[in-house]
Amino acid sequence: MNQTLTEKIVQKYVVENDGSLIHSGDFIYIQPAFVMTHDNTGAIIPKFNSIGAKKIFNPDQVVITLDHNVQDKSETNLAKYKKIEDFAKTMGSHFYPAGRGIGHQIMCEEGFAFPNTMVVASDSHSNMYGGLGSLGTPIVRTDAAAIWATGKTWWKVPPIAKVNLFGKLNEGVSGKDVIITLCGIFNKDEVLNYVVEFKGDGIKNLSVDDRLTIANMTTEWGALAGIFPVDEVTINWYYKRLEQYGENQRINNSTINDLKKNILEADNDAFYSIEINLDLSTVLPSVSGPDTVKKIETMCELKSKRIKIDKAYLVSCVNSRVDDIHQAAEIIRGKKIAKDVEFYIAAASSQVQKESELKGDWNALLEAGAKPLPPGCGPCIGLGMGLLKDGEVGISATNRNYKGRMGSPNAHSYLASPAVVAASAIAGYIDYAWEYCPLVTFEDVKINSKLEKSKKTIEIIKDFPKEIKGNVLFCHQDNLNTDGIYPGKYTYNDAMTPEQQAEVVMENYDKNFQSLAKDGDIIVGGFNFGTGSSREQAATALKYKGIKLVIAGSFSETYKRNAFNNGFLLIDIPKLVKDLKFKYENKSLTENTNNTISINFENSKALFNNKQYYFDSVGKAAQELIVLGGLNNWIKEKIKD
Repeated sequence: MNQTLTEKIVQKYVVENDGSLIHSGDFIYIQPAFVMTHDNTGAIIPKFNSIGAKKIFNPDQVVITLDHNVQDKSETNLAKYKKIEDFAKTMGSHFYPAGRGIGHQIMCEEGFAFPNTMVVASDSHSNMYGGLGSLGTPIVRTDAAAIWATGKTWWKVPPIAKVNLFGKLNEGVSGKDVIITLCGIFNKDEVLNYVVEFKGDGIKNLSVDDRLTIANMTTEWGALAGIFPVDEVTINWYYKRLEQYGENQRINNSTINDLKKNILEADNDAFYSIEINLDLSTVLPSVSGPDTVKKIETMCELKSKRIKIDKAYLVSCVNSRVDDIHQAAEIIRGKKIAKDVEFYIAAASSQVQKESELKGDWNALLEAGAKPLPPGCGPCIGLGMGLLKDGEVGISATNRNYKGRMGSPNAHSYLASPAVVAASAIAGYIDYAWEYCPLVTFEDVKINSKLEKSKKTIEIIKDFPKEIKGNVLFCHQDNLNTDGIYPGKYTYNDAMTPEQQAEVVMENYDKNFQSLAKDGDIIVGGFNFGTGSSREQAATALKYKGIKLVIAGSFSETYKRNAFNNGFLLIDIPKLVKDLKFKYENKSLTENTNNTISINFENSKALFNNKQYYFDSVGKAAQELIVLGGLNNWIKEKIKD
């Protein structure tokens, strides 16, 4: 089977492989080109120390940026920042202090996220690197510690979607409108936990800034990565940076020339699980919300509603680059922010702010009454100045508008492009000078599911079972969140023993679960199992309860990483889940099927009620994590010598 662009990039970074071609579904070890951590470095350092690591495996692989809480000048935060900086200098890793900018922007500007490389970060918006043709994907903190200590961690290659972009955007429409449209139209988890590969003749009409914006918000669309192909637009972006900032180790004439000779492309007959088509000419200036990216309205619908706003924001890693600030300045220049509106601006980096100042755009915003914030994160994640208060309405060029994300949970938040945000800040209500309002139905957009790839017999390592059998408990709820599995009120009680965790597991989901679940049972859950917060106890508590493993239609990727990092086995078998839903969904929250499932790991198939179901192979990397009891023990094994 030939490979997608994603699979070809991963092939370059897979380690401990027998030479096999990598494909979606493979469970592998990766040694990414770089790993980025930010303020959460402070929490990763003790993880790194606790496993007995004394030095970073490859200091050049590690990038540390301070960007999230840069407005906090308290002694506590400054001491935390000093501790992180001292650690970075002692270990010899790359370090960028508060004020240099948002880590994701730095990764792009400094060439760490370079085309056709695989780069990870302990932050969900590492998807942004895909705008430059770099496969960027998030990891959790334990993974970051593993990479620091060994250079490696594990990854399961996700299913891959192809999004074909045709045509050209109309004047006044931006990349932000494209991703808002995709999130709002395809809002039924079509690409949840996928890698999205963008293709089509419309890509050449998108700037790198547009691509970075679209790739960044594939996170909100539900994807684990979003990647654009490398083309002339990409190459020219790097040449422009050479002219402005000169060469460094990663961006120089040699690396660019080498890239031009070795651009990776998907094979013509590569396998994609889903295909989505979008004609860029049909995209209109659009707004997400309130309080969700799954609901959109175009400015054709919103202008007449005159939704009053209290605050506007041009901040964050998704839309605070030079082009974004220029678009806002062009609309605001010579005007004033509405009397009752506060408009906050923060450049994505110090380089962006300096360039915007030289162009006159930054000053145009200040003269109009915008309130400047330092380069970095801030109100986007509910930190620092300008947060939404009870009853207020905000419109923002950020990437998330969950309730409470930017302040009070009793406020409302909309997402839009920098141009729409700027126009709204002047008007005092959601507004944009837009009159082209054709009827767009998107009936020409289709999703095509393709056949599963064939399964192969795999080798089982010592101490990993070739077969597991157990009674099936069916917990049918889709999107069962971590609070349902392990209540939030226990999350920060560090004194909870394994036995106590086991006693409260699934307490918020089903009060009958405790009496039904027996040691050795196997849970079959719904789709997107374990969504929500990143609490590890949602995985460990089920393990401590004696559950052998969990099967689901799909899992939250964070939940999956936490489970395997703690030596707890998960398997995706969507067809089994659909069959059980048909039989049991209208019954109890937890249904004891009183039937045994047999799972054969050599052949990657399960037998239940005399029907066979296939699943992705549980490869060596996953087997080792289960046998050793999790990633921490795996790291200790790797660094013993």
